[in-house]
Amino acid sequence: MEGGAVMTGWKDLPMELLLRIVSLVDDRTAIVAAGVCTGWRDVICLGLTQLSLSWCKNNMNNLVLSVAPKFTKLQTLILRQDRPQLEDNAVETIANCCHDMQDLDLSKSFKLSDFSLYALAHGCPNLTKLNISGCSAFSDSALAYLTGFCRNIKYLNLCGCVRTATDKALQAIAYNCSQLQSLNLGWCDGVTDVGVTSLAYGCPDLRVLDLCGCILITDESVIALANRCHHLRSLDLYYCQNITDRAMYSLANSLVKGKHNLWKSVKSGYNNEGLMNLNISQCTALTPPAVQVVCDSFPALHTCPGRHSLIISGCLNLTSVHCACAIQAHRPVSALPHPAH
Repeated sequence: MEGGAVMTGWKDLPMELLLRIVSLVDDRTAIVAAGVCTGWRDVICLGLTQLSLSWCKNNMNNLVLSVAPKFTKLQTLILRQDRPQLEDNAVETIANCCHDMQDLDLSKSFKLSDFSLYALAHGCPNLTKLNISGCSAFSDSALAYLTGFCRNIKYLNLCGCVRTATDKALQAIAYNCSQLQSLNLGWCDGVTDVGVTSLAYGCPDLRVLDLCGCILITDESVIALANRCHHLRSLDLYYCQNITDRAMYSLANSLVKGKHNLWKSVKSGYNNEGLMNLNISQCTALTPPAVQVVCDSFPALHTCPGRHSLIISGCLNLTSVHCACAIQAHRPVSALPHPAH
C-alpha cells in the first residue's frame, strides 16, 4: 500500500473506517464487535454515541450493567421494554459512566424507583430528552429534584405517570426548564389548571402538549396556553370534557396576539403558522361555531380524509365543522365553473 503501510488483519483497520462499518450494523452486532479485540473495543466504545437495547427481551438489566461502563460517550440510549426488566442499579451505572447522555428512553420501567431519578440528576445534567412514560413508581418530588439539575430538558414524556405528573411537579418544570418544547401528560388525571397555567408562563417555547385524559383541566388552562405559548403547534385535549367554547375562541384569538411577535419570530427562525394538530375528541361541551372559528384561523387544521389534524371523533354535534379544502371537495359538480370550449 502507499507509504509502505500494510494491513495484516481486521485489527489494523483505521478508526474512521471501523466506525463507518459499525454504523452500518445493528446495535447487537456493535456490542459483539466491541469484544473482538482491545483495539476494536477502544475505538467502538469511544466512538459509539447512539445505542438501542430494546431488542433485548431478557436480562436487559445485566446487559446495561455490562455495556454502560464501556460505552462512556453515549448520548442516546433507548431502553424501551415490552416487560419490566430494568432496575435502579442499571440506571445508576448509566448515570455514573455516561455523563454526555442527552436522550434517554426508560419507558415502561415499572421496577424503577425515585433512586434512579436522583442518580440521573447528578450524573446526566445534559439531558434534553427523557421518556419515563409508564414508570408508575416515580414520585413528583423526585421529578422536581431532577429538573433542578437537568435544566436543558426540551422533550419530556410523562404519559401514564399519575404519581409523578402532579401540579407540584409541573410547577418545578415550569421554574427550571424554560426551554421545554414538548410535554406528554396523557392520562395524568391529577393535573389541574394550576399546573398547566404554571407551564404556560414558565415554558413559553412549548410547541407540543398532550393533555389527553386530564379530566380536571378547564378553559383556564387553554386560555393560559393561548396567551403565553405562541409557538404551540400541537394540543391534545381528548376527553377533557370541562373545555367549552371559551377555550376555542381564546385559541383563535391567539393567532392575532401571536402576530405582535411576528418579527421576533422571523428573526429567531420560527415558523409562525400556528396550530397544526388539535384533538378535541369527546369534548362534548363544544359547539360548531366555536370550533369552526379555530379551524378557519389555522389553515393547517384539516378535517378532510387523509389529512385529519383536527380530531373531533365522539362529538356528533361537530359534524358540520369542516376545513376549507373539505368544503371544496364536497361542492356539487354543478357549482364548479364550466370549462371553456
